[in-house]
Amino acid sequence: MIRTIPETGSTNADMLALAVAGAPEGSWLRAERQTAGKGRQGRAWDSPAGNFYGSTLVCLRPTDPPAPTLALMTVVALEEAVRVFLPRGVTIKWPNDLLIDGAKLSGVLLERAGDAVVVGIGVNLTHHPELPDRPATSLAAQGIAVNVATFADVLAESFARWLSRWRGEGLEPVRQRWLDRAHPSGTALTARLPDGTRHEGLFDGLTGDGALILRLADGSRHVIHAGDVFLI
Repeated sequence: MIRTIPETGSTNADMLALAVAGAPEGSWLRAERQTAGKGRQGRAWDSPAGNFYGSTLVCLRPTDPPAPTLALMTVVALEEAVRVFLPRGVTIKWPNDLLIDGAKLSGVLLERAGDAVVVGIGVNLTHHPELPDRPATSLAAQGIAVNVATFADVLAESFARWLSRWRGEGLEPVRQRWLDRAHPSGTALTARLPDGTRHEGLFDGLTGDGALILRLADGSRHVIHAGDVFLI
């Protein structure tokens, strides 16, 4: 069930509080507008009415794959949902962005409280911001009109389906789907790591646990577990 509210600071913050209070897995909270939306690494997330802003809850089990791989699972589910409305031209970029012609369409933020992981998702349906370091777009900019509530239902169904596969079959089916929907091997990338260092190279796939493999100019392969990645 998806609970929808007119406005909140952040659906992730609200869902974290609900998780601590014992909310069940599969709970969804969607806001028409956020006043304190946030993205990865503490970035503000512009949240005007008309886009999708929602969070859901995953309660980890001892037999689940590593919790960080939920980021890959989430973007695979999100890409599947977006393709219902825009069948072509959507690409995954590591770790969990969706791009259309190189422009950012969506964002994913995972936050953990004990054995609960809150998965926050924002999708530009009708508006997109002007970002300082990368282009952005929306489905409306692609000529696609989408009802937010309809999109929410499609996403919730896709997320539940891929969560079941991630939990029951392990990470590999998710990883393979991610690779099928991502930019091709050999795509030129720049990676900015948390310590401030930068690496340029060519996309060379994912490790078994979902880390990015970057092939450098000298032929060596650099494995990246965290950071910002940009198409060159």
